[in-house]
Amino acid sequence: MVRRTKEDALATRHRLLDAAEILFLAKGVSHTSLQDIAREAEATRGAVYWHFKDKADLFNAMMDRVTLPLEASLEFLAHDEQAQPLTHICSATRQALVRIATDPQTRRVFEVATLKVEYIDELQAIRLRHLRVRNSFLEQIECSLRTAALSQSIVLRLTPTAAAQGLHALIDGLIQNWLLDKEAFDLVEVGEQVMNVYLAGLGLKSES
Repeated sequence: MVRRTKEDALATRHRLLDAAEILFLAKGVSHTSLQDIAREAEATRGAVYWHFKDKADLFNAMMDRVTLPLEASLEFLAHDEQAQPLTHICSATRQALVRIATDPQTRRVFEVATLKVEYIDELQAIRLRHLRVRNSFLEQIECSLRTAALSQSIVLRLTPTAAAQGLHALIDGLIQNWLLDKEAFDLVEVGEQVMNVYLAGLGLKSES
């Protein structure tokens, strides 16, 4: 009986997260109430508060169910220590683009996280999470760019910090524009092309 109760509770939790994902995407985070989520999940408001402290807690739990592109890239950069610096950057970026282009749930959650959330008072925890992941990504990319420049004995045409910020803005902006119209261009193909042009513009040569 206890095991069945735990299974029921887990099933309810997943229904609530599924409902949140659907409603956040359709209505935006700030315009979706916990009551809306409970109704969509065919659960009670009490069930929502049993599993989640507040909307931000529920949002972060929804995010935790998938590995978002930047977070996946961070994991790749952290574990692939043998790769050359530019290979690090290109492979991690391509992995992020492929994931968002091919995995529907990752794409939905990323769209919610970037286009459907307003960082109002009750959602400051979400903003802090976004900043933490972005800053970690920038640090990894900056380190790889600096190492690549040293290995090629060149001076980057931007500081490593500015170069990392530019690359992040380029790829992040490309993804958000693709989300607005997924038929406009091939995200992976165009993403790789513009990334290679950007790196060349910094003065870096591709690594085999």
